Amino acid sequence: MHPLTRHHATAFERWADGYGVIRHGDMTQRRIYEMADRLHRQGRVNERDLVFRTLSAADRVASAAMWLVAHMVYARRVYLDGRELLAQDFKHKPEGHMGGSLNMVPAYVGYLAANSITGNTRGWLMGQGHCVSAIDAVNLLVINMSPAHAERYRLSDAGLTRFVEDFYAYQVGPDGRPASPLGSHVNVHTAGGMMEGGYLGFAELQYMHMPEPGESLVTFLSDGAFEEQRGSDWAPRWWRAQDSGLVAPIMIANGRRIDQRSSMAMKGGADWFEEHLRRNGFDPFCIDGHDPAAYAWGVIEMEERLLQHAESINQGKGDYPAPLPYAIAECIKGYGFPGAGTKRAHNLPLGANPAEDDTARQSFNRGAERLWVDFHDLQDSVRMLNHHSIQGRPKERDHPLARRQVATPNLPEPPWCAPGTAEPQGAMSAIDAYFCDIVTANPQLRVRLGNPDEMESNRLTKSLALLKHRVTHPEAGIDEALDGRVITALNEEAVVSAALANKSGLNLVASYEAFMVKMLGAVRQELIFARHQFDNGEIPGWLGLPLIATSHTWENGKNEQSHQDPTFSEVMMGEMNDVSRVLFPADCNTAVAALEAVYASHGQLWTLVVPKRPLPQWFDSEQARQLIRDGAVRLRGSGGPNERLLLGATGAYQLREVLHASDRLQQVGVEHSVVYIQEPGRFRIPRDRREMRQMTPQDRVRELFPANAEVRVFLTHTRPEPYIGILWPLLDNEAGTPVLGYVNQGGTLDEDGMLFANRCTWAHVIASAATGLGELPEVLLSEAEFAALAGQGDPQVLFRKSARDDA
Repeated sequence: MHPLTRHHATAFERWADGYGVIRHGDMTQRRIYEMADRLHRQGRVNERDLVFRTLSAADRVASAAMWLVAHMVYARRVYLDGRELLAQDFKHKPEGHMGGSLNMVPAYVGYLAANSITGNTRGWLMGQGHCVSAIDAVNLLVINMSPAHAERYRLSDAGLTRFVEDFYAYQVGPDGRPASPLGSHVNVHTAGGMMEGGYLGFAELQYMHMPEPGESLVTFLSDGAFEEQRGSDWAPRWWRAQDSGLVAPIMIANGRRIDQRSSMAMKGGADWFEEHLRRNGFDPFCIDGHDPAAYAWGVIEMEERLLQHAESINQGKGDYPAPLPYAIAECIKGYGFPGAGTKRAHNLPLGANPAEDDTARQSFNRGAERLWVDFHDLQDSVRMLNHHSIQGRPKERDHPLARRQVATPNLPEPPWCAPGTAEPQGAMSAIDAYFCDIVTANPQLRVRLGNPDEMESNRLTKSLALLKHRVTHPEAGIDEALDGRVITALNEEAVVSAALANKSGLNLVASYEAFMVKMLGAVRQELIFARHQFDNGEIPGWLGLPLIATSHTWENGKNEQSHQDPTFSEVMMGEMNDVSRVLFPADCNTAVAALEAVYASHGQLWTLVVPKRPLPQWFDSEQARQLIRDGAVRLRGSGGPNERLLLGATGAYQLREVLHASDRLQQVGVEHSVVYIQEPGRFRIPRDRREMRQMTPQDRVRELFPANAEVRVFLTHTRPEPYIGILWPLLDNEAGTPVLGYVNQGGTLDEDGMLFANRCTWAHVIASAATGLGELPEVLLSEAEFAALAGQGDPQVLFRKSARDDA
């Protein structure tokens, strides 16, 4: 204890003396004493001793949780009396990212203590999801569990034994899902969890966009994630007091990333990082990463500083970006247990299995003994942290950010275009206009538009004029504003994260199709968590989010093949169709109908592959909505028994080619039908019961694809192989059901050149149809057309205006 405070109250002395491996340095003691005095003067606590008693309780809860984490990794038996474990009490195959989890325990307990001291239940977010054992262990001890955990675990020898046995049990249930509600990362059963944290670095990109005004969020980050994912430096650039709640980012700086030191540690550690943060607009400080009290102080201190910075800006005494407080929690990886600080501390710090090795068993028992807390002392400490009913606040499992429920917004009637309009129109321009209508009709919803490239290039000019780029110093005459709602950065991960994080509002992301691949990690993590929520009987409360892929493969022929890539839509079609909807709107009406459907949904990500260049209007409003209902619609033909041939298209330019092929077939008297397949995923073989409910009904499938249409030619925006994998129930054989699509050919070409290079022109459709019907292609094509198709003539003959209608 520091000599200046030694003479003060017994409650302070009891806390200052520490507990077990938890010690309180002089700096932390000064900070805590001054904070307690300040909170008392402000009337936020009734007495200073309450702060010290709460922190004493936090020490004991943290020590017990570290003890439990060690058992989760190594033990198959738990005894609350703290007895030594025998060889048979240990797991034959220990597992569990123990070092980071041990460091996370005091951090999470410090968060609980800050909540208890101030009577405010803050949200929490953890980027390093593999440290979940820390969260689950603490939640069990303080009775802050999800229903699945509360039903299965108790604070008893038997309950804790079942708890540790469930950790990395690898047991699968009859339904094919994990039998244990405990996961290796944060999952839907982790009380208060919002993000799996399996992809390091995305919490860093999202936390500043999450809380609404009046809310608070504590975020635990890692130095390894700082190395893995850049963009977190921009947090001060986005935070605004008028539309953002309080944020308290804390980096657990333990200096190691798995088997090597982190880059931060090699560059100069916390001192270097503190200076780096200061240069990027943060207000950083260091705390003791082994001490729950230091974390509690850091949370309260960051909020007070941020409020002061915001007030200063509000009074005209400062400017944005507000210096964003940031705590660097310096610690040794795996502190508190044998093996701390070594390479093996990341996962299994003992270096051998206590079930088989005497030395490892002795080390475990010595380490566990230092962490053990008497059961009655633990119960008293838990009660000290659990004053939720007295304080009138929710438990941490029910913090506001984890319980988002957004009502379906007011959706104006879309601005329909008349089909067959002589003047081609741009589908992205229609989306632009309708999105502005929806934003204007719902002023209660916070908006985030993620933009990693050029909004004007992607035809979102009205949205930019309405919402404006968010900048700290707007330039005159430019669509920029201090409170702009367009998050623009040349970083796809950062802008999609802004939209994913804004779960209380209205979001849209638009990007060049080829570069959306960079978003996949963040997007896939969101899909997985949402799917698990649905499986658990919870409906995610956030509105559907459109991920608009424009400037796409077929329109980006002016660039090289780096810009010609349909991977994003292909991968998203591979995800579960009830949470990942992939649509290919072909004109203005299908585009606005898709946007309407997006915002009428909850907990779904919608990939919309949309042309930005003017094209004909092929669909009326009823057909556009039928495409939303059924996934496909017949444009030509009747589906009658005389139509042996069916032409299917997915994608705007593909539909254009198929319709011209249809014109040629009509001229030569070949009866056929044309079906536009806007959402291929609706026709797959469902992979479980939830996805089955998303499929197009079989009677409608038979109506769209009748058995008599034995020859079916498909032309797709994507590569043929993923499309075949989705639509194989509609396919028969290579000759009778060929699939044409992007075959990785390209370069500096226009749309026609791209189509020809990938064997996707109307003439290639004709040739495939002829083969399936048993005809020679040259019978349906002119000599010059056939020569071009055979690679022996001028391809331009297929591109001349006379070769197509006005399309």
